[in-house]
Amino acid sequence: MDFADYRRHDAVGLAELVARREVSAGELLDAAVARSAEVNPRINAVTLDLSARARAEPPATSGPLAGVPFLLKDLGAALEGTVTSGGSRLFADDVASADSALVRLYRQAGLSIFGKTNTPEFGLWPFTEGDYLGVCRNPWDLSRTPGGSSGGAAAAVAAGIAPAAHASDGGGSIRTPAACCGLFGLKPSRGRVSFAPAGEGWAGASVQHAVTRSVRDSAVLLDIACAPQTGDPYFLPPPERPFAEEARREPGSLRIGFTTAALQSRALDPECAAAVVDAARLLESLGHQVEEVEVPGDFAAMQAAAGLVIAASVAATLDAEAARRDRPVAEGEVEPLTFHTYRRGQGVTASAYVQALQTLHAFGRACSALWERYDVLLLSTLGSPPVPVGHILENTDQIAERLFAFMPNTQAFNNTGQPAMTAPLAWSASGLPIGLQFVGRMGEEATLFRLAGQLEQARPWFDRVPEL
Repeated sequence: MDFADYRRHDAVGLAELVARREVSAGELLDAAVARSAEVNPRINAVTLDLSARARAEPPATSGPLAGVPFLLKDLGAALEGTVTSGGSRLFADDVASADSALVRLYRQAGLSIFGKTNTPEFGLWPFTEGDYLGVCRNPWDLSRTPGGSSGGAAAAVAAGIAPAAHASDGGGSIRTPAACCGLFGLKPSRGRVSFAPAGEGWAGASVQHAVTRSVRDSAVLLDIACAPQTGDPYFLPPPERPFAEEARREPGSLRIGFTTAALQSRALDPECAAAVVDAARLLESLGHQVEEVEVPGDFAAMQAAAGLVIAASVAATLDAEAARRDRPVAEGEVEPLTFHTYRRGQGVTASAYVQALQTLHAFGRACSALWERYDVLLLSTLGSPPVPVGHILENTDQIAERLFAFMPNTQAFNNTGQPAMTAPLAWSASGLPIGLQFVGRMGEEATLFRLAGQLEQARPWFDRVPEL
């Protein structure tokens, strides 16, 4: 199979070819590995090559995505016998003794896992420029970020190395790279995908799923992944119908509120604001009831509380590693900003942590009131098109300002727990992708998939790919 034919299909399409014996799983793997060899030196998306293992251990043949090449993010997903570094040299030798629950489900579905993808240290940033795994670049423009923290996953899919890839999202880490790379990315509701055998991430803000080129791939992957595991701290009941079926259903006339606001910053880039207005017009033309809204909630308090929870979570991770090896984690073993976050987290008291959780819960109740009147909220995924590599960290006095100018609209919905998706419905004057974010009620991924399927038909994006 040549690359043009490989890229012409999404994951579901490739699985259909395998099922009809028009191509073998080995031929698909060869195509993926060849594409990686061609383009990965320029984008640094795949940081651990597992192709030899994938060839030695043929995938299951009976699953819905049997034989499809797939990549795991090097964070939060354990594959037996391989390292999960979390983007940190501190865990460069952390070999998994067993598959995590999600990886086990992926393998049962027949996915051929042939590598792991780049991520910043501990997934802390909306760009992918870590000291350990190196700078990952956007296939649309190599001077730009692919986003983060699932930047390697998105860059690999956009570049055609794999049709889909595992990703996770604690503050926007599925939606941000999907928006930067012209992909579809859905963050499921809290409790939809298990983190077993680990516990919750960032007080429940973090969720696992995938970045894809097609809506149906995302739906099928979520059908595979949404299996509650014994001992999960919380979980959602199975969907009424498979998400793959929902993606083919008409959404009906939805009540959709939209805003051109930057929820955690001053204002959107004009091109992003214009893209929201254009998307609102598109939704009206499709028969939806659309009106401008103001999103409720104390966003400054939410941001501060989330920062405290994240810092405490980093401290818990590093303190646990220090206890395991019986010596402290020293400055220089992690990146300087990670170490700063670690020290800050060590100073968080139990009382302050509980108060931060209460602040996040209060924010969730206030913000979610909007969905008593609307089915979906539309807003820009990011504050601007993808920024240049190094932009956010180049001025230490402006890190926070630049950080939230770039990602003002995603973190809120990690903390409410609601499902949120980004779709590549717009492009900048310079040809960079602009993602539009749609947020649904808690547990209502079905509504988002139905809407996404409609938007994909109305404004197709699958064949719009970077030239590299």
